[in-house]
Amino acid sequence: MRSIFLRMLEETHDKERALRAAIREPDLIRGTRRFDVDPMSFSSVPRSPFSYWISDALRSRFVEGPLFEDAGRTAQFGAVTTHDFRFLRAWWAVSPSQVGSKWRLFSKGGVFSPFYSDVHLTVLWGEWPTEIDAVICARYDYLKGNSGWLLHPESSYFRPGLTWPLRTKSRLSLRALPAGCVFGHKGPSAFIQDNGTIALLALLAVTASRSFYAFVEVQLAAADAKAGGAAHSFELGVMRATPVPSLNPADEAILAAIARQAWSLRRSLDTRNETSHAFVLPALLMVDGKSLAGRAAMWSDHVRNVEAELGAIQADIDDRCFQLYGIDDADRQAITRGFGANAIGLESAEAQPKVGAENDDEGEDDDEPETAADTTALAAELVSWAVGVAFGRFDIRMATGERHRPTEPEPFDPLPVCSPGMLTGDDGLPLASPPVGYPLSFPDDGILVDDPGHQHDLTAAVRAVFEVVFGSLADSMWQEVAALLDPRGHDLRQWLASGFFEHHLRCHSKSRRKAPILWQLGIPSGRYSAWCYAHRMTRDSLLSIQNDIVGPKLATEERRLSSLITQAGQTPSARERTDIATQQSFIEELRTLLDEVRRVAPLWNPDLNDGVVLVIAPLWRLVPTHKAWQKELHTKWDELVAGKYDWAHVAMHLWPERVVPKCATDRSFAIAHGIEDVFWAESNDGKWTARKRPTRPIADLIAERTSPAIKDALASFADSPSPIRGGKRNRNSRQTF
Repeated sequence: MRSIFLRMLEETHDKERALRAAIREPDLIRGTRRFDVDPMSFSSVPRSPFSYWISDALRSRFVEGPLFEDAGRTAQFGAVTTHDFRFLRAWWAVSPSQVGSKWRLFSKGGVFSPFYSDVHLTVLWGEWPTEIDAVICARYDYLKGNSGWLLHPESSYFRPGLTWPLRTKSRLSLRALPAGCVFGHKGPSAFIQDNGTIALLALLAVTASRSFYAFVEVQLAAADAKAGGAAHSFELGVMRATPVPSLNPADEAILAAIARQAWSLRRSLDTRNETSHAFVLPALLMVDGKSLAGRAAMWSDHVRNVEAELGAIQADIDDRCFQLYGIDDADRQAITRGFGANAIGLESAEAQPKVGAENDDEGEDDDEPETAADTTALAAELVSWAVGVAFGRFDIRMATGERHRPTEPEPFDPLPVCSPGMLTGDDGLPLASPPVGYPLSFPDDGILVDDPGHQHDLTAAVRAVFEVVFGSLADSMWQEVAALLDPRGHDLRQWLASGFFEHHLRCHSKSRRKAPILWQLGIPSGRYSAWCYAHRMTRDSLLSIQNDIVGPKLATEERRLSSLITQAGQTPSARERTDIATQQSFIEELRTLLDEVRRVAPLWNPDLNDGVVLVIAPLWRLVPTHKAWQKELHTKWDELVAGKYDWAHVAMHLWPERVVPKCATDRSFAIAHGIEDVFWAESNDGKWTARKRPTRPIADLIAERTSPAIKDALASFADSPSPIRGGKRNRNSRQTF
C-alpha cells in the first residue's frame, strides 16, 4: 500500500495556494513536492527515518550494502578529557621538545574542510593520560575507576585515518588524519585494515561525494535542514551504516589519486598560515611582484585557480561515485539539485563554502582564517612574519631562496614538530641563536622593545627583515605596508605599537583558546613597550626587563626632562610647558611600569605547560594597551588567587601551603606536581588509594617550596594600585588576596 506525501516546506509565501496547485496538477510536481511511497520501505534505512523524499532504489542501497563499517573499515569514538582548559593546548604554545611525547597532537572536530585540515591542538597524553585518567575517576564515581568509558583505550590512537567534525551546521567533511595523533569525541575517526594509503584516500574521495552525503542525510531525517540551520550530528552509528560502493583496484587507484590532489591543493593554501604545521611563508612572499598590491592580486588569482581546480575535482568525484553506486539519472538529478529544492542541504557548486571560509562549528573553530584576503590583511600577515623573523621564530632564508622549500609530505605522514617556515636545527627543533652565516641577528633572550634608537628596537628589526627580503624595493614596500596598516599616519611603528598585538592574538586563537606567544608589556599611552617571545622567557626575564631595559630607559628620559627644564629657564613658553608636561607624564608611566615589573619579578617562573593565559596572568597589570586581553588575564589571576587552577605549576609556585595538602586528596594534582608517590599508592589490581600516612611530612613539602621573596611580593600586590590610567595611578581601586 502506497501513501501520498505532499511537501510544502520550501513554500514560504502562500502554502495554501501551493497545496491546492499540488492537488490539481500532481504530475507537474511528482518527485519534487509530491511523493508516492510505500511506508513499509522506510524500514530499509537504519532507524527507519520518515524518508519519503528519496526513491525506493536509494533506500535499497542500505539493505544491499556494503556499508561504511565493512571490508576492514572501522569508525571509532575518541577521548573525552572532561577539562579541555586544563588538558588541551595550541601546538605552537607548548615547548617543541615536548610535542610528540608529553603533549600529543589532538584532532578535535573543526570547520568545514574536506580532504585536509591542520591539527592545531595538543593534549596532555604522554604514553597514557594518567592525569586525565585521575580526573575522570575522581569526578565520575559511578565509573568505579574505569576511565575507559571516556578515554576509549581500545581506539586506534596514533594510526593514520580519516576524521570529521562530529557536530556542525556545515556539511559533513572528512579529512586525512596524520599518523601520531590522538582524536577526541568531537572528532571521531575512521581506519582501515593495514593502514593502506591508497584505500584510505579512495575512501576519503567517496565520503566527499554528493552520493555519500545524501545517504548520510537520509539517516539523519534531515531533508528539511538547510545550510546554516540547526546543527547536524554525524554520529558513528550514522557513518557506520552508510553505504559505500565496492571498488576494484583500478577504481580505488583513480579515486585515491583524485583525493590526493584535492588534499595537496587545500594544504597548499594553508602554507601561508603561520600557525599551521604546513606554514612556509606569508602569501605575499609566495608570489612575485614589484608592489604589494600587485602581489595581492596575484595571490587572489592563485586562490581562484585552486578553488576552480577543487570544484572540478569535486565534480569528477561526484560523477564517478554516482556510477560506482549505480545511481540512475533520475536519482542523480534529485541528489544534484537537492531533494525538494535543496532540502537535503546539498547546495549547488556556487553555494558551497569557499576554501577555508568561516563556518559555524558550534563555536569550536569559527576563527579559521580566510584563504583569500584583501591587501591590508595580507600586509598584516607579512609584517607578522617579519616580526617572527626578528625574534628568530621564522627563517628568513626561506624568503631569500637560500633555503629551498621542503618537498610536500604525504597526507598521512606524522606532522612535524615545527613548521617548514620556522628557524630550526638539524634536529628539527627551534634554534636559540642565529646559525653561521645567517643574515640577521635576533635576541637570544626573546626581548625586543618599542624604542627608536635602541639596539633591540622592534621596528628597526622588522625594517632589517624588509631590507634583506626586498633589497632595492624595501623602501617602497615599507611605505606601501605602512599606508595600508596605518592609513592616517602611514607609520608602521604606530601600527606595531597599537595594532599588531590584536592581529597576533586573533591569529593565535583557535578552538576558543587564546594562545599568543608574543607578549606586549607596556604603558597605557602606548609610547613604550617591551615585546617578549614566550618560548625564550625564563624566570630571569623580568629581571632583565627591569635592569637592562626599563631602568635605563627611565634614567634616559629623566635626563631628558632635566634638559628640557634647564633649557626652558624661568619663563618657559607655552610649547615648552607642554613638552615638559608630556615628558613628565611619560616618566610617570615608566616609573609605574618599572614598579610593576619589580613587584611581579619575584613571582615569575613561567611554565608553558600551564597554558599561555595562566603563565602571563600574573603580568595582567603590564598589558594596559589591550583592555580586553588585560581583563581576561585579570580574571584568570583572580581565579588563580581563589584556587581554581591549583593543578597549575604557577599555583604551586605561589601558594604551596594551599596546593600541597590538596595533592593528598586529589590524585590528579599530585600527578601534575610530581608528588603522586608521596600521597598515593597503587594496589595489585591497579586501583589507586590515598596513603594513610604520606611518605614525607606535608610541612616539609611546603617548606621546600616556599619562598619569602614570593610571599613579600604577594603581600605587596594587596597594597598596590590598579594599573595606571592615562599616565596616572588610580589609587581608588585595590586588588586584594
